[in-house]
Amino acid sequence: MTGRRLHLSVRINSTGTATNSGSWPGTKWNRFNDFDHYVQSARIARAGVFDAVFVSDHPALSRDPRSRPIHSFDPIVLFTALAARVPDIGFLLTATSSYNSPYNLARRLATLDAISGGRVAWNAVSTFNPDVAANFSADPLPGRAERYRRAHEFLDVVKRLWLSWDAPGPDAPTDTLWDETTARRIDHHGDFFHVAGPLNVPIGPQGHPVIAQAGASPQGVDLVARHAEIIYASLLHRSAALGFGAAVRERAAGYGRDPDSIRILPGLTVIVGDTREEAYRKHEALHGVRGEDGLIADFARRTALFDITEKLDPDRPLRPELFGYTETQNRPVGFVRSFAELTAAEEITPRQLVRRVEGGHRLAIGTPREVADSILEWWSEGAVDGFNIHIPVLPEGIAEFNREVIPLLQTAGAFPTAYDGSTIRERLQLRDPRAARGAARPAAGAA
Repeated sequence: MTGRRLHLSVRINSTGTATNSGSWPGTKWNRFNDFDHYVQSARIARAGVFDAVFVSDHPALSRDPRSRPIHSFDPIVLFTALAARVPDIGFLLTATSSYNSPYNLARRLATLDAISGGRVAWNAVSTFNPDVAANFSADPLPGRAERYRRAHEFLDVVKRLWLSWDAPGPDAPTDTLWDETTARRIDHHGDFFHVAGPLNVPIGPQGHPVIAQAGASPQGVDLVARHAEIIYASLLHRSAALGFGAAVRERAAGYGRDPDSIRILPGLTVIVGDTREEAYRKHEALHGVRGEDGLIADFARRTALFDITEKLDPDRPLRPELFGYTETQNRPVGFVRSFAELTAAEEITPRQLVRRVEGGHRLAIGTPREVADSILEWWSEGAVDGFNIHIPVLPEGIAEFNREVIPLLQTAGAFPTAYDGSTIRERLQLRDPRAARGAARPAAGAA
């Protein structure tokens, strides 16, 4: 498929995004701990020609014993096993820069990228969850500024390691297997890390894994502008998305990057019904409530992002100051800011909000045509390059999206009917990182 196209990934964490996904009729409650569940989810996603399956991660057990664990299996181990079972589709996995070492993570990701034939993307997070910090040491979670300083250095080191050993050519060497020009020490000495290099895994099929990031705080935007190729962020209003994309690309250009080297793929929860009313009733059932009043109460109960101390009038427009945040808070800034932007851009009541937002991301709810149009509208106007689709109940919800929505996107000429290119970098129409240093790019399919 030539020209600009829509890009879609799909989140396959646990049993799905909905509160009641673990007990949804016809499903097994404990499938979050069943490898075959993830194999089935990935295979269904491949049938829909999704660019990638995505897994978020917190290496800590949820404190809510009533809820299904959202994060369980280690994403690298899970996707290594899936890569051997499911061809073509990409693997977008999350790993923290705060609780890993650059060499070990670079090596594991490069190994998976080689095994999968260049299908890996890494969602680099700095980790805001104090429960994660407590699983690694007695030290408290570092402040936002320190976490992002470490993340910048971490990414610098990992990228240099990934490009430190040129992949062997097809001809057998006549003398040495490598020398100082083909396997280069990086000799990094920084505030957080001292790494000699080179990496003992050669440069992979796509140069190196695609880098994703979700930060929307000033520190997060700076990290995105310097390093990220995929932005997975909370964007709830189209004008805010347009402004965010322009600001990020302008800052990326200031760092000497090509502004077109970034793909904006915010989260989008999808609920489909034969009619909009049917989709609304499904929405309520997914949370175990009745009507919008029930959804409002559930929203106020579930969210940990906002200090909602007042009773919400379901029919009174929300005030932006309700969604207050500080740039130095440890809690995610991006989610809170997206709510503030939405309520500042238009008068929206709690009754309307719960049909527009789900779990901190935009909600597309209605008939297949309405959902497809919602996707195409943002994409065609350039507000986004695609979406990371959140499915309420896995894996059946992916099959429903494939059946009901994907054909409409394909008929519109926005989405491919078959996989184009062998690596996820090629499918996302991103530049090979070796080009920046003049390294020769191997033929398609070369390791």
